[in-house]
Amino acid sequence: MADYHFFHPIEVRYADIDAQRHVNNVAYFAYMESARARYLQHVGLWDGKDFQAIGIILAETSCTYKAAIGYGQPVRVGVRAARLGTKSLEFHYSIQEAGTGEEMATGRSIQVAYDYLAGQSIPIPTAWRAAITAFDGLTPEQGGAAA
Repeated sequence: MADYHFFHPIEVRYADIDAQRHVNNVAYFAYMESARARYLQHVGLWDGKDFQAIGIILAETSCTYKAAIGYGQPVRVGVRAARLGTKSLEFHYSIQEAGTGEEMATGRSIQVAYDYLAGQSIPIPTAWRAAITAFDGLTPEQGGAAA
C-alpha cells in the first residue's frame, strides 16, 4: 500500500492458531506490537535494548479483521504514523498476505510519550517528532514538524 513506508514480516507460529484453525484474534495485536517496535528501531528512536530510552505507553488499540490468516501463511505488517498530538502518537497498521498484498486486517493504536522515572506523560520529544515526520511525511495538520 502506498501509505506505508515500513513493513515488518511476521512468522505465523503454530501457537498463534486457535481451535477454528486460523490465527487467533489476540495474535493480531502481538503482530502490530512487534511491527511497532521494529518501526521505532527503523526510524532511529530506539535501539531495541534500552526500554527506558523509549518512553511510550499504550493507551488504546483496535483491530478490524478482514480475512482469516492460516498457519504458515506469509504475513507482513505495515506501520505508519497517522497523527502526532502534544503527548500522543497515533499509528495505523495494515496486516497483509506478504505474497499478494491482500489486506487481512487493519489496526490502530494510540501511544502516549511517557517518563517512566517521573511516572507521568510528557510532550513528544522534538527529535521523535522530526524523525517520524521525515519518515512518514506528516503534514503540520497531522502534527508533523513545520517545514
